[in-house]
Amino acid sequence: MSSSDNPFLALAAPPLAALHPYVPGKPISELERELGISGSIKLASNENPLGPGPKARAAAAAALADLGRYPDGGAYALREAIAGYHGITSAAVTIGNGSNDVLDLIARAFLHPGAESVFSEHAFAVYPIATQAVGATARVAPARDYGHDLAAMARLVNARTRVVWIANPNNPTGTWLPARALRDFLAALPPTCVAVVDEAYTEYVQEPDFPDTTTWLGGLPHLIVTRTFSKVHGLAGLRVGYGLSDPRIADLLNRVRQPFNVNTPAQEAAIAALTDAEHVRASVELNSAGLAQLTAGCAELGLGYIPSVCNFLTIDVGRPAGPVNQALLQAGCIVRPVANYGLPNHLRVSVGLPAENARLLESLSLILRQ
Repeated sequence: MSSSDNPFLALAAPPLAALHPYVPGKPISELERELGISGSIKLASNENPLGPGPKARAAAAAALADLGRYPDGGAYALREAIAGYHGITSAAVTIGNGSNDVLDLIARAFLHPGAESVFSEHAFAVYPIATQAVGATARVAPARDYGHDLAAMARLVNARTRVVWIANPNNPTGTWLPARALRDFLAALPPTCVAVVDEAYTEYVQEPDFPDTTTWLGGLPHLIVTRTFSKVHGLAGLRVGYGLSDPRIADLLNRVRQPFNVNTPAQEAAIAALTDAEHVRASVELNSAGLAQLTAGCAELGLGYIPSVCNFLTIDVGRPAGPVNQALLQAGCIVRPVANYGLPNHLRVSVGLPAENARLLESLSLILRQ
């Protein structure tokens, strides 16, 4: 529905007038219902094709017996497990309904009309949405080689800046920042803003100079690190993530956090997932092989792509990607067009199982020859 067709817009908060909601990847059921087809594959939402590990599945199943009870609103056991995993105090942990929820909490806690946030071109779409939803102003730094240009971002920081958003590695480009450059940037920020390092894909990265910024929390009190169980742990359908920060920041985030924002099966599955190193290892190995399969396929097709350290590859199809995406949908392959990220000729393809990757490449080959 367009804004002009909605009479309730006049009653809504002013920032909503120009706000465009986040559009998730199309579900398989929706595509097959629309086209009357079956056997489709979804490589659009950066999900783990293995799904949850056996420990998380068992924990979630056991929790079903208590569905008549509200979950632990403070997520005590999960916060303790996360704190133990990272070697920090549980007072530094904020639990979210996915890490997106934590990003929204940060915006609600620190942004307001008159305040500004800074992020990169081609960065995660939730950053501008969360900023605009609370009436703050977004400052967008031009990207460099599809990734964060920290010098350009630093030039946008001023006395009104309250939040600086950094995705490392970045979605949807798969680019990453090395430890020294990122640490120097964060240390130089003024104490009048908080810095968010969104590490949703960190477990997939195998570069030797990639930082674990959770180890920097003690020396950078304005730092917030967000993580998720939706990617390598395969719990996307349960929606659970977290933020790590100075306990004084966590206190503020928990003041705006909704009670019971993470359900009982999600909490229990997440606790178990933290202990399942074998599932993480298998997921990372599968992803590495899948990335190699996709990049080799792109080379055979003569297609460019943005080198990625994540569980997806953003492919340059050499023409407007919209018609190519529509043809892939007709072939039962769901991927993600990223024109809304300023990449109109690109499609983001999640790494799937080997057969799914092969089917996507075969379909893409047929479509591009037409």
